Amino acid sequence: MPDDLRAVPTVQIDNDRVRVTEWRFAPGAATGWHRHEYDYTVVPMTTGPLAITGPSGDTTAALVAGAPYFRPAGVEHDVRNPNGFEFVFIEIELKAR
Repeated sequence: MPDDLRAVPTVQIDNDRVRVTEWRFAPGAATGWHRHEYDYTVVPMTTGPLAITGPSGDTTAALVAGAPYFRPAGVEHDVRNPNGFEFVFIEIELKAR
Protein backbone atom coordinates (compact mmCIF):
# COMPACT_ATOMS: atom_id res chain seq x y z
CA MET A 1 0.00 0.00 0.00
CA PRO A 2 1.45 3.42 -0.92
CA ASP A 3 2.43 5.56 2.08
CA ASP A 4 -0.06 8.28 1.09
CA LEU A 5 -2.86 5.71 1.42
CA ARG A 6 -1.73 4.44 4.83
CA ALA A 7 -3.59 5.66 7.93
CA VAL A 8 -1.25 7.58 10.26
CA PRO A 9 -1.02 6.38 13.89
CA THR A 10 0.39 8.68 16.57
CA VAL A 11 0.98 6.97 19.92
CA GLN A 12 0.07 9.44 22.66
CA ILE A 13 0.48 7.19 25.73
CA ASP A 14 2.22 3.81 26.01
CA ASN A 15 2.85 2.35 29.44
CA ASP A 16 2.38 -0.99 31.21
CA ARG A 17 -1.43 -0.50 31.46
CA VAL A 18 -2.62 1.24 28.26
CA ARG A 19 -1.63 2.38 24.80
CA VAL A 20 -3.52 5.38 23.40
CA THR A 21 -3.16 6.03 19.67
CA GLU A 22 -4.64 8.75 17.50
CA TRP A 23 -5.45 7.41 14.02
CA ARG A 24 -5.77 9.84 11.10
CA PHE A 25 -7.14 8.60 7.78
CA ALA A 26 -6.85 10.76 4.68
CA PRO A 27 -9.58 10.02 2.11
CA GLY A 28 -9.00 6.45 0.89
CA ALA A 29 -6.35 5.67 3.53
CA ALA A 30 -6.34 2.29 5.32
CA THR A 31 -4.65 0.65 8.30
CA GLY A 32 -3.62 -2.48 6.42
CA TRP A 33 -4.57 -5.95 7.67
CA HIS A 34 -3.86 -6.33 11.40
CA ARG A 35 -4.83 -8.30 14.51
CA HIS A 36 -5.54 -6.60 17.84
CA GLU A 37 -3.44 -8.11 20.62
CA TYR A 38 -5.35 -6.31 23.41
CA ASP A 39 -8.95 -5.46 24.26
CA TYR A 40 -9.59 -1.95 22.96
CA THR A 41 -11.98 0.98 22.89
CA VAL A 42 -12.33 3.38 19.97
CA VAL A 43 -13.50 6.97 20.47
CA PRO A 44 -14.41 8.53 17.10
CA MET A 45 -13.49 12.18 16.68
CA THR A 46 -15.29 12.32 13.31
CA THR A 47 -18.77 11.20 12.28
CA GLY A 48 -19.15 9.02 9.21
CA PRO A 49 -18.72 5.51 7.82
CA LEU A 50 -15.57 3.43 7.80
CA ALA A 51 -15.13 0.43 5.49
CA ILE A 52 -14.08 -2.74 7.31
CA THR A 53 -12.67 -5.86 5.67
CA GLY A 54 -12.58 -8.85 8.02
CA PRO A 55 -12.30 -12.63 7.74
CA SER A 56 -16.01 -12.88 6.82
CA GLY A 57 -15.93 -10.12 4.19
CA ASP A 58 -16.64 -6.42 3.81
CA THR A 59 -18.86 -4.32 6.07
CA THR A 60 -19.39 -0.67 6.89
CA ALA A 61 -19.32 0.79 10.39
CA ALA A 62 -21.21 4.03 11.04
CA LEU A 63 -19.24 5.96 13.66
CA VAL A 64 -20.43 9.03 15.56
CA ALA A 65 -18.03 11.57 17.06
CA GLY A 66 -17.77 11.05 20.82
CA ALA A 67 -19.65 7.70 20.83
CA PRO A 68 -17.11 5.03 21.92
CA TYR A 69 -17.27 1.29 21.29
CA PHE A 70 -15.37 -1.70 22.73
CA ARG A 71 -13.90 -4.78 21.03
CA PRO A 72 -12.08 -7.79 22.53
CA ALA A 73 -8.54 -8.82 21.67
CA GLY A 74 -8.16 -10.98 18.57
CA VAL A 75 -10.15 -8.86 16.11
CA GLU A 76 -8.57 -9.09 12.63
CA HIS A 77 -9.39 -6.56 9.93
CA ASP A 78 -8.37 -3.75 7.61
CA VAL A 79 -10.05 -0.36 8.15
CA ARG A 80 -10.40 2.15 5.30
CA ASN A 81 -11.78 5.68 5.05
CA PRO A 82 -14.24 5.77 2.12
CA ASN A 83 -15.09 9.44 2.74
CA GLY A 84 -13.93 12.51 0.86
CA PHE A 85 -12.71 14.01 4.15
CA GLU A 86 -10.17 13.10 6.85
CA PHE A 87 -11.42 10.67 9.50
CA VAL A 88 -9.92 10.60 13.01
CA PHE A 89 -10.38 8.32 16.01
CA ILE A 90 -8.63 7.57 19.28
CA GLU A 91 -7.86 3.92 20.06
CA ILE A 92 -7.32 2.91 23.70
CA GLU A 93 -5.75 -0.53 24.12
CA LEU A 94 -6.04 -2.18 27.55
CA LYS A 95 -2.91 -4.17 28.35
CA ALA A 96 -3.05 -7.21 30.65
CA ARG A 97 -1.96 -6.59 34.21
